[in-house]
Amino acid sequence: MSKRSFALLGGNVFALGTVSLVTDVSSEMVTAVLPVYLVLGLHLGPAAYGVVDGLYTGATALLRLVGGYVADRVRRRKAVAGLGYAMSAVAKLGLVAAGSSATAIGVVLTADRTGKGLRTAPRDALITLSVPEHMLGRAFGVHRAMDSVGAFLGPLAAVAVLAVVGSSTGVEKFDAVFVTSFCIAACGVLLMALFVRDRRAPKPPSGTVSLRAAAGLLRATGVRRLLIAACVLGLATIGDGFVYLVLQDKEDIATGWFPLLAVGTNLGYLLLAAPLGALADRVGRLPVMLAGYGALIAVYLLLLSPLTGWALFALTLGLYGVFYAATDGVLMALAGPLLPEALRTTGIAIVQSGQALAYFVSSVLFGLSWQFWGATAAIAIAAGTVLAAVAATFVLLAPRRKARP
Repeated sequence: MSKRSFALLGGNVFALGTVSLVTDVSSEMVTAVLPVYLVLGLHLGPAAYGVVDGLYTGATALLRLVGGYVADRVRRRKAVAGLGYAMSAVAKLGLVAAGSSATAIGVVLTADRTGKGLRTAPRDALITLSVPEHMLGRAFGVHRAMDSVGAFLGPLAAVAVLAVVGSSTGVEKFDAVFVTSFCIAACGVLLMALFVRDRRAPKPPSGTVSLRAAAGLLRATGVRRLLIAACVLGLATIGDGFVYLVLQDKEDIATGWFPLLAVGTNLGYLLLAAPLGALADRVGRLPVMLAGYGALIAVYLLLLSPLTGWALFALTLGLYGVFYAATDGVLMALAGPLLPEALRTTGIAIVQSGQALAYFVSSVLFGLSWQFWGATAAIAIAAGTVLAAVAATFVLLAPRRKARP
């Protein structure tokens, strides 16, 4: 990407990227240790872990809608996003109070994801309103690249904290990770308050931002097709924790090194998010996104293969990073041009909520499949589901040729 392209992105994209970077250090410290904490520390089975993992993402669904609509209604996207960041920060301390109670942990994780649900759509709407339409892929690519720097550093920070408190026993050794995570998240909230600017457009005509107008977005063919595609893709995606647990089971990774699996994924994401975002602006966002899901199929096939050792780790985690780099921000870049500015945040929230609900269903079903049929059968089903989802998404979103007069 040229220096001129970076200049056109403006300071707001980089300010939002910095907030996401710091927040993701905090979030990924928790996310990186959560699967091993729940499965090996609290001895949850795959089905129970699937429910908790689904809540961790799916619980954001309805709150995304609320956050998106409120942000459009009051025209204060920064304030709503900041509230979400603050809620997630406080929830990190809740994990310390929850102790070894799986129920309490589920409640705390839901509260944490509630904060994420409130902030995600307003944050992404701020990005779409900060750059010209033809640069949306670059803008989301740069933002997701900065976000992934935090995701890369978070597991390393978790490993460092665990190493320092290595003499502790039981689940208590994870408390230091949670407290450190809270302190870092609080810094992210401060950065949001000081450096992110809200674009206060003129107040739209009466009735432009209403529940009826929000529901009316689904009457637009493009928005409706994108929502269906997002749901289909969400159903085909299993949680990171499951991928890492399969690797841990296959290669017998020590607990202290488990968080480093996320580091490998996030390194690929970090290196490729901005280049793939720029590529999406040049060759088309849909082909890049579908190629990303092709990389996800390859990840699942590698987990089923007889390959072992460093080759398995390098290929699996590298391709997993490609998947995230090619899909995460690109989906939002696809959504931005389809939505009116007055309801931009609400529209993005609708798409994200549909995908989050689908992800919740996917996590529960995958956990049950693993519990009753084993990891190999569950992964095979997941690979076939992604392939079907890619075909369905192409049919839904491929440009229609205009009929000849």
